[in-house]
Amino acid sequence: MPFENPIPVRLKEARKKTKLSQKSLGVRIGMDESSASPRMNQYEKGKHTPDVQTLKLLADELGLPLSYFFCEDEISAELAVNLNRLSEKDKQKVLDMTARLIDESWEGSSS
Repeated sequence: MPFENPIPVRLKEARKKTKLSQKSLGVRIGMDESSASPRMNQYEKGKHTPDVQTLKLLADELGLPLSYFFCEDEISAELAVNLNRLSEKDKQKVLDMTARLIDESWEGSSS
């Protein structure tokens, strides 16, 4: 089964949640008004992939972490969004908690 690029799907979902048109999102990140809609359409259809700098502008405009666009499944994408909303202190708590869960799962599987 070939790898499916998650960027087009994630970009379209995120844009629709903000109720922005392709054109308005493109213009908001600095694209020329005449090319914003076609460029965004090509990104969402997967015909072209935005470079990382453009993707970062899109992420910032949509209030998402850059990593959201690279998540291969929905749970990971949701975790990336939720983590991005936490303070550094709370991110550290989540990191510690996940490390404990991994340790526990290793201990459980080795018995």
